[in-house]
Amino acid sequence: MRMRNLIVGVTMVLAVALTLGACNRSAVFSKYKSTSLAGWERNDTLTFEVKPVEAEMEINETLGLRVNDSYPFKALCLIVDQTVFPERSTMSDTINCVLFNDDGKTKGSGVSYYQFNYNLTNRRLAKGDSLVIMIRHNMKREIIPGVSDVGVTLKRISF
Repeated sequence: MRMRNLIVGVTMVLAVALTLGACNRSAVFSKYKSTSLAGWERNDTLTFEVKPVEAEMEINETLGLRVNDSYPFKALCLIVDQTVFPERSTMSDTINCVLFNDDGKTKGSGVSYYQFNYNLTNRRLAKGDSLVIMIRHNMKREIIPGVSDVGVTLKRISF
């Protein structure tokens, strides 16, 4: 009876470990960088460096934002510049992130800090390719308060 309980226990632990380990296999890269809550300056570019990938893959890129109640606008305009190495191909996007509706209600999730996610693009990376993603705001005001974090997540969509 003890041996059977031991086998069942070990099997359960292995099943849970395998399940947790398999949950995020598609994530290739995920990182957030903080900005000063007092104000994110226009010339403060956030840079994300993705290490060379080990195999050819297609990825989905997502931009994540976290803001608090001190953010003064309904939307945030961001410029996202990307360079794939070693070929040095570049791509630039302007993303208009709508954060609040006309009534001032958030379109994100959270209570005092709000999380927003925006799809950037899908791209194919060859084996050995690396990626540099640079993000800056493109608002009329030089300093934007209330943006706490900006992040990038890359998920594999084909193997």
